[in-house]
Amino acid sequence: MPPTLASLVHHSTLKLTVRAGEDGLDVPVRWAHASELADPVPYMEGGELLLITALKLDAEDPAAMRRYVKRLVGAGVVGLGFAVGVHYEDIPEALVDAAREEGLPLLEVPRRTPFLAISKAVSAAIAADQYRAVTAGFAAQRELTKQGLTGGPEGLLTALASQIEGWAALYDASGAVVAAAPEWAGRRAARLTADVRRLRERSAPASSVVAGPEDDDRVELHSLGTGRRPRAALAVGTAAALGTAQRYAVHSAVALLTLTTERSGSLRAAEQRIGAAVLRMLLAGEPDHARAVAGHLYGGLLDAPFRIVVAETGTAPAVRAQGDPNGDALGALAEAMESAAARSGEAVLVVPERERLVVLAADGGAAVAACCDHAAGLEAARSGGEAHEPLVGADEDELVVGLSAPVGPIAASAAYKQAGQALSVARRRGRVLVEHEQMAAGSVIPLLADDAVRAFADGLLRPLYAHDATGRGDLVASVRAWLSRHGQWDAAAADLGVHRHTLRYRMRRVEEILGRSLDDPDVRMELWLALKATSSD
Repeated sequence: MPPTLASLVHHSTLKLTVRAGEDGLDVPVRWAHASELADPVPYMEGGELLLITALKLDAEDPAAMRRYVKRLVGAGVVGLGFAVGVHYEDIPEALVDAAREEGLPLLEVPRRTPFLAISKAVSAAIAADQYRAVTAGFAAQRELTKQGLTGGPEGLLTALASQIEGWAALYDASGAVVAAAPEWAGRRAARLTADVRRLRERSAPASSVVAGPEDDDRVELHSLGTGRRPRAALAVGTAAALGTAQRYAVHSAVALLTLTTERSGSLRAAEQRIGAAVLRMLLAGEPDHARAVAGHLYGGLLDAPFRIVVAETGTAPAVRAQGDPNGDALGALAEAMESAAARSGEAVLVVPERERLVVLAADGGAAVAACCDHAAGLEAARSGGEAHEPLVGADEDELVVGLSAPVGPIAASAAYKQAGQALSVARRRGRVLVEHEQMAAGSVIPLLADDAVRAFADGLLRPLYAHDATGRGDLVASVRAWLSRHGQWDAAAADLGVHRHTLRYRMRRVEEILGRSLDDPDVRMELWLALKATSSD
């Protein structure tokens, strides 16, 4: 504890006597300063015990003393020490009354007690308090280090919460709570996710003080990591501002968690290299070798049904390499999926492949759900607030994702192809995410909205349109009616309102103009798709 006026009054050698302001003796004293100026306020910083002999004061004038004391209180002076037996044998009543009115502690200093002795006592008490704080800080650092090594982040947070007499929480890069101590603090910490995300937009190291979710909370947020974008964040909640020893504890926790985070980054890079090798083995049809290499790294992920996610953007790899690897669209998707997997305790295999990202995640798990939610959010943002509304031509730099159907380890190669096909469809349709199962359940018609398909359709049908333009028959409409009726002459002729012989004549003309037989199913298929492609214009 820092020195207070009460501790100085109880100091055995100073012999100070309280003459006014008894209720304010528990206020900390930052320094003791002697000044005989009639107005020492410009030289005060607040928290001082001002020592005077009233050499230049009219200490017996009540009005002057009220003005003098009021200015001292306004400047933050916490006490006034008056030396008796120098210019006044006793403290003038005008000063005593003024101090009592303002509630300013007034201490009588006997003649045998020099001001220097009071200054030394204050200085010694401050030094002792700082020494105790530093000693307590080092002890806290040792305890936090011990808990961090033996109990991991959870143990470290528990020790930190005890040191600061409050609560502490650790957040991942997405702003989700990873761990909290005490246990009840998890719900409180979760309400600060938005503040953590705002802190993440600032370069590390960064910190901020925010209003806590409870009225008695004062919360400090600290970013963790040495890169441009923080990897995690620490929150500490207390009822009041941190003291020196508590500040040491928080700084130690920040350093230890940052070290853990950066070490995790190195392990993550090694894990990604192993993951890339495991993925190559799975795609090569060697699941047993993949399991042998992975060991227990991915738990039961390689044995249960899983899905493969393939994501791309139009940004060149060289461009992203110059910027923040965690700040691009692929990095954001990876963070969302990994954070969700970590919170649910499931394994996920993430492999960055230059301009694309490949993720292998458990079917029905949190990571796949996070992928879909992330894509839905982007879709809503791009379409002006309505998720899943088709977009017209997504920008080249925007995220595009393909999601395979659930498969087992032996079919990993097929799943990878499915995800790639779904990604191609997503890019064609201007969508953020397409699932392979949606392709099978939907229609093939939207796939025809491609420049190459349209060019083929125009080329195939152009001779027929040219014939119809001369007014010698309606061949295009006849082909459409005949194909829609599966080659049934009477039904197609009825749709056109012509005799079936007329329709037969028209279809022979179609064969002559195209130089192709309508008995060939491939020809009929190509004509039908060409008609569908041109009808969507």
